[in-house]
Amino acid sequence: MIKVLFVCMGNICRSPTAEGVVRQMLRRKELDGRVEVDSAGTHGYHVGEAPDQRTQRAAACRHYDLSDMRARKVAAQDLDYFDLILAMDHNNLSVLQRICPPEKHDRLGLFMSYSKNFDDDEVPDPYYGLGHGFDLVLDMVEDAADGLIESLEHRLLSEASADGEQQRRNIYDSTG
Repeated sequence: MIKVLFVCMGNICRSPTAEGVVRQMLRRKELDGRVEVDSAGTHGYHVGEAPDQRTQRAAACRHYDLSDMRARKVAAQDLDYFDLILAMDHNNLSVLQRICPPEKHDRLGLFMSYSKNFDDDEVPDPYYGLGHGFDLVLDMVEDAADGLIESLEHRLLSEASADGEQQRRNIYDSTG
């Protein structure tokens, strides 16, 4: 099981959008039993709140349901539990780098590094902008989600291949 955490500032716009989009894409590819996703914020401004109504409306127009999600703040145990922790922008990545033990920094990254069609390395925060910003966030998240899932599929195949090779060695060692 690969565990992925999406992180923005308040966990009510960008990171729940990423969680919802990736979760649905994983279900479609029947990978939801092999990849776990969650989201959190670097700040506790909105803990316990549902995603922003504008976020939910934009997501619903594309058939993503975010209504059951509730904002939470990144916890210390998240840094141990998740295999991949993807920030929506450089500011949140910096916060993660400050709170994450140095030996676990390889788990941290920018979500947009998986994008194929956008040159941006950050998902812009739509919270203080106009409604179209939420659609742009969805466009960017869907694109990066495709790239992320492709990467996760390769990782799962590599792990399965390595497991199969180890099983072959174990059988050979026990019979040889």
